Amino acid sequence: MTTPSTSYTELLKQHAALEQQIAMVREAEVGAAIKQARALIEEFGLTQADVFPTAKPKRERNQGAARYRDPVSGRTWTGWGRQPEWIKGQDFARFEI
Repeated sequence: MTTPSTSYTELLKQHAALEQQIAMVREAEVGAAIKQARALIEEFGLTQADVFPTAKPKRERNQGAARYRDPVSGRTWTGWGRQPEWIKGQDFARFEI
């Protein structure tokens, strides 16, 4: 540990020396980790998909059957969500399928 008489500039020098030492040790350890990972991948015949699986596929949402149809364009609407412009403010029964 440092003594209270250690100056600010001396501490900065120590800090810089420690950062350099940390970088060298990290580089060595990362190299060893990569070597070990490659050995395990080769030993077990792992693929990229085994090691880094993709996200779970999104579940398909059932939109439901269309309940209303626009007689002009033929577009449909299930009755869920935002109302299409062609049906807003009108009697839904007129558009039922």
